[in-house]
Amino acid sequence: MTSLGMRKFKRDPGLVSRMYFTMFMLGVLYALFAIVLWGLSVPIVFIAVIVGGFALFQYFSSDRMILWASGAKLVTAQEEPELHRSIKRLADRAGMPMPKVAVIDSRTPNAFATGRNPENSLVAVTTGIRERLSERELDAVLAHELAHVRNRDMRVLAIGNFLVTLTSFMMTFLFFGMFMGGGRREGGGNIALVYLATIVVYFVGQLLVLALTRYREFGADHSGAEISGDPGALASALEKISGQMARIPEQDLRKLQTASAFLFIPVALKSGGGGSLFSTHPPVAERIRRLKELERRMSFGMR
Repeated sequence: MTSLGMRKFKRDPGLVSRMYFTMFMLGVLYALFAIVLWGLSVPIVFIAVIVGGFALFQYFSSDRMILWASGAKLVTAQEEPELHRSIKRLADRAGMPMPKVAVIDSRTPNAFATGRNPENSLVAVTTGIRERLSERELDAVLAHELAHVRNRDMRVLAIGNFLVTLTSFMMTFLFFGMFMGGGRREGGGNIALVYLATIVVYFVGQLLVLALTRYREFGADHSGAEISGDPGALASALEKISGQMARIPEQDLRKLQTASAFLFIPVALKSGGGGSLFSTHPPVAERIRRLKELERRMSFGMR
């Protein structure tokens, strides 16, 4: 593995540009949506306050919520010295603070990172991934997860998900309004138009956010390979885990279902790795191809 000292890595420019582009497009989309709602005399302040409160709670409590949902347990350096040493070494290379460390008792080989910034971050691994991967491969996966924190892509996703949640809440609110007879009273036409506009905005916003979630995996693969200095090991880990995922019992997969969008590999993975517009991760084969290409460039000093 390439020898690397402590250094400050640059954020992936492709990911940064896509994050700004996604935020710009979401801003345009929801500005137009707000104009439409204002024109149709819809009081959106009340809805925005409710969803905003939920989003703030989710933003500041996301690490605890995912810990609870996945069954992860925080571990100290005394309880898991080797894991702490590996993460600390990689965090030092990336020039970032040491995150909290958690372990999930699950046969599913996986890992995830969460946290609103590098100072409030968490890296979790399953017992299954530690059993199945070599030390090099596990280091590469840990570096990938640290890259998510360093790239700050989770903060952008939190903002995007807030806007999508807002329209989702409005769809439910308007649906029950029409169901209870609102669509038959005076102004019912307006409610139907608002409901239609909300559906369109929801799906377009969802597609924008999902496109970013897929690309952020490419960004974390690239940045994580730079941190570990070993893109080949990360490609090997992807091959090994994706090949074993189909043999994992359903009860173990369900345990991590709620955190699927954050995982190194989604637990709903099928043979092709998924490549639809509504998938949270890009195809595994494409991730491996890019990593092997990066390994060739790094071996010739062409990064």
